[in-house]
Amino acid sequence: MCIALISTSHPRYALVLASNRDANSHKKQEYIARPTAPAEWWSAPNEHVLGGRDLLRSVQGTWLGITRQGRLACLTNFREDSTSAAPISGLQSRGGIALAYLTVPADSDETPADAAARIVGTDGIHDVGGFSLLLGQLRRPAADGRRAPLGVISNRTPDAQDMPWIAAAKGEVHGLSNAHFGDASWPKVSSGERMLREVLAKDSMRTDASKEQLVDELFDLLSVDTLPKRKAGQAWEARIMQLRNSIFIPPLHKNDGSLDADELHAARSRDWVHARAASTGLDDVYATHQQTVILVDMDGHVTFVERTLYTGKDDGTDSVRTFEFDIEGW
Repeated sequence: MCIALISTSHPRYALVLASNRDANSHKKQEYIARPTAPAEWWSAPNEHVLGGRDLLRSVQGTWLGITRQGRLACLTNFREDSTSAAPISGLQSRGGIALAYLTVPADSDETPADAAARIVGTDGIHDVGGFSLLLGQLRRPAADGRRAPLGVISNRTPDAQDMPWIAAAKGEVHGLSNAHFGDASWPKVSSGERMLREVLAKDSMRTDASKEQLVDELFDLLSVDTLPKRKAGQAWEARIMQLRNSIFIPPLHKNDGSLDADELHAARSRDWVHARAASTGLDDVYATHQQTVILVDMDGHVTFVERTLYTGKDDGTDSVRTFEFDIEGW
């Protein structure tokens, strides 16, 4: 149940993006044990791309990436049941679709609209699990606040003609999760949008504001846990449906309903997850795994901070990686 929150409302930043990547809950290999590479600059011929990678699929796609030229892609997978017309996990990697946008040659003149049409028109695109892909090319805002917009495409729409374009003007705040863009039935999205407005408004008023403080407060937002307690006897699928209520997903596993109160409290902690990693490899644990904050200031300077919560190390420490660069052609 991933989430991406996007805003153009901060006076010092052209774009603010805060994102949680949660492990997918459909198959065993898609829990937080799913092999992934942390954010880094990729190797040639894609050395202009920064992002994490999914190592389970041979294509090694990504859920979130940005290029030195300002191309941005953020992927969220739909929450679909196994009776959907399209398979939840098909031959084509959804992360490979984001990769296909980011890895065009650095000097390509393909516009985001062209890319959207290309992606939606790909053979078999409607036969894989549902997804939304936020994409665009970041550029300096105009004097009146207008910006190069970001598009939201989905393989659950017939073509790219009706795709929404967002973040085209100052003052916008948007959220995207595991459903169609604009789906009002996801409390985590509406609450995330509200909290992002509050965080950015507060930071905008500070006379001693620092980038580091804003990054910390955005990570605090991404860590808000409002998941209801699991009811006695509640089925796992019903439990999964409750994840739409919380921005942050604490460690969960199918059998937590059989634990006593002390065991259940322990099972919702990072210490428990790291201890379990040493004995089981995390195969049955579902949780928010990676958190990412991207700030793009008015001069095109990018700050990209990724926090990996469950590294599998028995010391229980997070992994934090920070990258900074200037967008070429800003």
